[in-house]
Amino acid sequence: MQIYNTFGLEATANQYVEFSSEKELCHFLDQGINQPYLVVGGGSNLVFTRHYPGVVMRMANKGISIQSHPQTPNTVLVTATAGEVWDEFVRYCILHQCYGAENLVAIPGCVGAAPVQNVGAYGVEAKDIIHEVRAIHIATAQPRIFKAQECQFGYRSSIFKTQLSGQYIITSVTFSLSTQFTPQVEYQALRDALTNQGISHPTPTQLADTITQVRWSKLPRPEEMGSAGSFFKNPEVSTAEYEALKERYPDLVAFPLPNGYKLSAGWLIQQAGWKGRSLGRCGVYAKQALVLVNHGQCTGSEVLALADAITSDVKKLFGVSLQKEAIII
Repeated sequence: MQIYNTFGLEATANQYVEFSSEKELCHFLDQGINQPYLVVGGGSNLVFTRHYPGVVMRMANKGISIQSHPQTPNTVLVTATAGEVWDEFVRYCILHQCYGAENLVAIPGCVGAAPVQNVGAYGVEAKDIIHEVRAIHIATAQPRIFKAQECQFGYRSSIFKTQLSGQYIITSVTFSLSTQFTPQVEYQALRDALTNQGISHPTPTQLADTITQVRWSKLPRPEEMGSAGSFFKNPEVSTAEYEALKERYPDLVAFPLPNGYKLSAGWLIQQAGWKGRSLGRCGVYAKQALVLVNHGQCTGSEVLALADAITSDVKKLFGVSLQKEAIII
């Protein structure tokens, strides 16, 4: 399983099965699964800590289609199979003048994982553009369409990660995109990068290219250094908790929410002194404290030891509990 997790951790499983179509998947499920099972995509959010004593299933189906929205002008419905590479899907949409996903460019992984994690970046989340999700019920091999409102999207979460975790395999996702481009450039780092290039009104391609440059200036490319991307979620606190922390730490980085604030986990980790530090063969990325990296043949146990040490120090210093965004196997 080492090639199926971007952290590059050595891992094994009893069985690995890849499906090139929904029909293949249903045929496999009809035979029954008499062992534990795990559904993976691009493996960009997985940390294997042991041999997986069951079957690992992965959708490798390909295909993208576009149709006009029957009720909404200037809107198109773009359906992509779960096995499509996410970054390639976003670029495909830009090429075909379907807009709304540009800020999610360069996120590692597959289309099928986007709803599960409700992936997000630079002010946009998957939930903002998802129209519906098609999935197969593992126990019965029956298909089901989940409308966006049924997916119970939350911060890096969905019904597929909570209430229905392990019960469905996503086979395709339909996105509601616009034929009219409206750039989303609220993030300061993105605005600064555009300004440095002398771009005041970016084209879709210029926006996607700039976001890609900004992302890889802060994060390690999976092909160069193993990681699982952002390892921790940005913790959410009440307004009272935020104000108390802000009084103690005037430079606290936080973002307002309807009922409180979202703190920058990267800032908390950096203030706790972990940025650029290592524990064993696993370390905190020197350019972004939110990312843990593989310095060479590290194990899942070493990753967890580092994560626990960071969590403990942040809790002691700020009284804030960090939660892992990465999925621990």
